[in-house]
Amino acid sequence: MTIFIGADHRGFELKNKLVEYLQDKNIRVEDLGNYQHDPEDDYPDFAQKVSEAVLQNPDQFLGIVICGSGIGVCMAANRNKGIYCGMGFDVEQVRHGRENDHINVLSIASDNFSEEKAQEMIDAFISTQPLQKDKYQRRLKKIDAVDQSTNPHENPPTTTQNL
Repeated sequence: MTIFIGADHRGFELKNKLVEYLQDKNIRVEDLGNYQHDPEDDYPDFAQKVSEAVLQNPDQFLGIVICGSGIGVCMAANRNKGIYCGMGFDVEQVRHGRENDHINVLSIASDNFSEEKAQEMIDAFISTQPLQKDKYQRRLKKIDAVDQSTNPHENPPTTTQNL
């Protein structure tokens, strides 16, 4: 197993601590940045790097993305077909997301969680295996079938309706 990890400036400090934590557990971890604290960096850049890395071998690779709220990196990661990113709130929720929703990228809000809480969520994330029941596979296929290339807001209907 390889864990790819990335964070913007608000997640930078927590990311560095978590890289060390994973290395101390003898887990292969690859830091995809940012490598220095840059208050002007953009979270989508790091979410994209982690997503692309995970997609190289989704059966063996997992990802962790970190920003202040956890929301931005989660949204950015989920723009990639085959990435199932979920925000971590607590250990049980992360375990459920991994088993039932097959999350392969974990989003962490650095503003809301201590290093210890983040470590607990990561431990649940990497130790839990996705369940292979038909209903979970069916749901993932439905997610992957969504065509993100079309935006209904780009060409709104020409008729006016009373709402």
